Amino acid sequence: MKKIIYLFAIITLVFTSCNPLEDVNEEVDALTEKNNLIDDIVYTLTEKDYKDDVKKGGLGLSFANFGSSAEAKELLPGYLAKKYPALGVTYKAEGEIEKASSAAIEYKYYSPKRTEKSLVVYEVTSADYATAGHNFGNFSNTGEVTAFLDTKYPNAANRMLVNLTYKQYNGATAVTLENGFIIVDGNWEMATGITAAEYTAMGQSRAQFNSEAEALAKIPLYAKTKFQFENKKAKDIEGIMYKLYVTDTQDIDNDGRTDDRTVYSFLTYVIYDGANWSIYNNILTDTLKFGHDGTKWVPDNTIKYTFVAADFELVGNGFYNNFDVRAGKAEETIEVRVTKINTVLKANFPNAAEGQKFSVTYAVYNGTDTTITTNVIKVGADYVLQ
Repeated sequence: MKKIIYLFAIITLVFTSCNPLEDVNEEVDALTEKNNLIDDIVYTLTEKDYKDDVKKGGLGLSFANFGSSAEAKELLPGYLAKKYPALGVTYKAEGEIEKASSAAIEYKYYSPKRTEKSLVVYEVTSADYATAGHNFGNFSNTGEVTAFLDTKYPNAANRMLVNLTYKQYNGATAVTLENGFIIVDGNWEMATGITAAEYTAMGQSRAQFNSEAEALAKIPLYAKTKFQFENKKAKDIEGIMYKLYVTDTQDIDNDGRTDDRTVYSFLTYVIYDGANWSIYNNILTDTLKFGHDGTKWVPDNTIKYTFVAADFELVGNGFYNNFDVRAGKAEETIEVRVTKINTVLKANFPNAAEGQKFSVTYAVYNGTDTTITTNVIKVGADYVLQ
């Protein structure tokens, strides 16, 4: 229900004021001039909103989405001003804002995940492990794998995919894995490889799909089983490496021919909606909150931040990369976690302004692995719980 504030005070002034009528009229005019209607808008942009000309109240875009979340923050205040010209704030008698209109706008924006442009297939050797200083003949974690790749391919072309077979210690014994690693703008990103047994479970007679269409149809179902115990959240995106039998255009088998056929690895991404996985189409949905400051619509300044391994290392939790929030444990109380959040935010955002808000998500252990989000705001030199 809309919360529209009418100037009922006008009636009160007429019947209770002992000023002359002209004084009453002046006060009414002043109140009417500076006070606006108040509303809390919740709205999802339509294709028409994105594509309609600005003069018609639209955003004037070529596609039914923004090019980035930054573009949404830039264009939506003007869009709101045109769509809701009567909305704003009301003032107290002394000129302070009493109530302000708000808006929560759901929008779509382009956020591409890059697939492969070239392919390398490699199996890590005993000599590789030894050269890298891994005397037990395996890696301990994904960080050690990407460090090896940096050394192995120091001049890797952007979006080169490495189908890598390697051994990694999983807490009990070393297991052989075959996963994909794609380099995007200088950083290696891992994509889960499908095992021979998993291909068989999907009805494949070989460790490959028969076509791209078949791969894209089956991979979301595969992801639902693969990640069912990993506490995935809505909007999580995972890379999946899959195989097809295709023409060997890059001569990855090194036989000197590019017109024969062999098994290639490809990369796709899936996104989770909280219940099911689907092929990611490079478009994300998010919600921006705005408030009216009396003159214009202003975006909420909250920064969303998720702890990474280096953050847990910084605050002394690098062994498990989480906070233990079980009863009686170190990070059970929110006060202890906020202290550690302070350390991380000050290190990562040294120039954050007074009043900057953060929504911080971090891994915790409460008997099972999950995540918690804590909202803080900078007050003076520190961040305090909102």
